[in-house]
Amino acid sequence: MLRPAFISLLAILSASGVANAWFRVACTNPLVQERIDPILNPGQNPSQHAHTIQGASNFNPNYDYNNLRASTCTSCEVAEDLSNYWYPKLYFHDRKANTFTAVENGGLLVYYQNRGDDDASNNGPGLKAFPAGFRMITGNPMRRSKQFAVGEGSQGELRERAVQWSCLRYGTSNEGYDNTNGTGFPWTDCEAGFNARLHMPACWDGVNLYKDDQSHVAYLSEIDNGSCPPGYPVGLMKLFYEVTWNVHEFANLWDPSTESWPFVYATGDPTGYSWHGDFQNGWDTTALQNAIDHCNNPNDQTGSGITEACSYLTVTSAAVANACKITPIVNEQVNGTLTKLPGCNPLQTGPADATMYTSANCPSS
Repeated sequence: MLRPAFISLLAILSASGVANAWFRVACTNPLVQERIDPILNPGQNPSQHAHTIQGASNFNPNYDYNNLRASTCTSCEVAEDLSNYWYPKLYFHDRKANTFTAVENGGLLVYYQNRGDDDASNNGPGLKAFPAGFRMITGNPMRRSKQFAVGEGSQGELRERAVQWSCLRYGTSNEGYDNTNGTGFPWTDCEAGFNARLHMPACWDGVNLYKDDQSHVAYLSEIDNGSCPPGYPVGLMKLFYEVTWNVHEFANLWDPSTESWPFVYATGDPTGYSWHGDFQNGWDTTALQNAIDHCNNPNDQTGSGITEACSYLTVTSAAVANACKITPIVNEQVNGTLTKLPGCNPLQTGPADATMYTSANCPSS
């Protein structure tokens, strides 16, 4: 696990203002890791590619808000939040042996950020809690190359730029690398971890809880701030995902001076462009709205992102969250060293978008 780097990064981001969140939801050990995706592949068992899933214990292939609210525990450290969060697993591809080894990470940190012109602190009408049944994703699991010029400003470009990373190199003389332009994987070892980030949309059409093309939500004009586009009258809290993987564990197995990055996502992606994340709302909506309305006070610790300072939120311990586990529904190995990625996910380098295969149309190896 990467808890030291995870904590160090949190401190740096908070001090720099990069993630000036008014509260954070920390999720350390996973709830479960498997090929289930109730948003993109509802009802399917298994779904297309392997995920790390965090949050409420009633996660399953096909569920609703009431199912989530009936969960008995959550792997995240805020009791009022019975949402689920998930993202694709990362693997080290040993090209000589043609094997894939799951890479450990230090958990998921979700920043709940008050951003945009609709926020009360920006003289707007105030942000709204996610409604019951609300779902969304960010990123594109099929993407394999950059398709928009940075700053072009369309929702497609903003969605692409919402995928970010940082190559952490604390305690070394090597230069660190930070990417905020929606490009692919880095090109070197990251001694203190590979930190992948995601900005979620923060504008809602006010009508649809979910649409397959994600048009029920939109990004702020500046990703991390700015205005909502026409047709999206409701400002939401902006979610910012952060995961740090221990890629340095594999440093002796490849040579960055002669080889490209050997890590791939579970989507069969060796480029890094398919990084994405999912959110299914399970919040106590009254508690979340009270936190939005009353816990961003510049005169107390809630204005500094201290979750414990908000009286409407109950922060539990990591030990309590880590005890929340469920048994995988899919009977397959997704951790350790594998001879192929889970499901049918051959490596696809692009630049065209990848094909998402199933067992029924899987190409022969």
